Amino acid sequence: MASFAINTPRDDRRSDAVVSRGRECPVMEFDQARALLRNDTLRQAGFRADLIERFGNERFAPIIFLHGERHRAQRAATARFFSPRVVSTQYRGVIERETAALLEHFVREREVNLDDLSLQLAVSVAAEVVGLTDSDRASMARRLDSLFDDGAANSAGTVLDFARFLRTQGRMWHFYLRDVLPAVRARRANPREDVISHLLAQGYGPRALLTECVTYAAAGMVTTREFITMAGWHLLEDDALRARFLAADEIERIDILEEILRLEPVVGMLRRRDPESGKSFAIDIRAANIDERAMGGCPMRLDPDRQRADRVPGPGLAFGDGSHRCPGASIALLEAAIFLTELMKLPGIQMKREPMLRWNPLVTGYEVRGCRITMSCVT
Repeated sequence: MASFAINTPRDDRRSDAVVSRGRECPVMEFDQARALLRNDTLRQAGFRADLIERFGNERFAPIIFLHGERHRAQRAATARFFSPRVVSTQYRGVIERETAALLEHFVREREVNLDDLSLQLAVSVAAEVVGLTDSDRASMARRLDSLFDDGAANSAGTVLDFARFLRTQGRMWHFYLRDVLPAVRARRANPREDVISHLLAQGYGPRALLTECVTYAAAGMVTTREFITMAGWHLLEDDALRARFLAADEIERIDILEEILRLEPVVGMLRRRDPESGKSFAIDIRAANIDERAMGGCPMRLDPDRQRADRVPGPGLAFGDGSHRCPGASIALLEAAIFLTELMKLPGIQMKREPMLRWNPLVTGYEVRGCRITMSCVT
């Protein structure tokens, strides 16, 4: 197949050099970054890990902060929720039904925000995995959207920051009362094959359940929303890429999506800490994903036929690597492939307004907002 090389990542999301802070070492080369992510002697140092260590219960720490044997045991216990068989047989149907409902809404309205549609899809699918199925999905999506608002992630010690902290705590407990608690009550009476039922069986209490649900929400809902919206933006901007995407089978569509994600990783920085030396590492995912030695020639170009180095995955390190690699990667890719295929098939679809880009310092990633799409005709 002929090489298909187009587009480059948005300039304002390209990595700048990481600034070393104290004993934090910037890591920008792919091989070194992957080796650090695979090093199980290191500890999580991002996503407010310091607060979890200071105030959390180590026994019930979220899975993202576990390490060693406890992490391996928890990953093994939850692996059944992300197995290829379950993804294909259980979640595919959910994705297809939700996609149909969302696109029916779009056809009726003729003009919507792509980022709103992608949020609804991501929430619906992740809710099935986690077990947050006993409250209104649209309302839960709005609550999560406000909970992860970028302003809540900043902290500089000011009175305004303290007010933001209190507001965020209020939103978290609102999420607990309206979404987590109804699901917990339902699963105490009738356990299911989902994360909440598993955590209840392990003795998790209200605060630990809330923290874990927020962790899964960030991974399965928030980042997936950004990925789908960004991939849709690329497809809507480039007619040739969209035509190839629609002509491809599902495997090739996922290859194309992985290449987009390589250039546009939602989480741009992962941090690790050596507990022995106290040394910290800032792993720059964007820089690692355009390392020419790993990605081949012209690494800033979007090329679904890219010839990577041996054992370099399509999305690079966009899903992480090692024992903490995102377990829901296959679900996110399937969501994007199914939804965007059906969306791009709609007649006369176009982007009315280019979206705004914001920065979320908690996940060190972009947020795409106001991606307005329209339909010029319906057949």
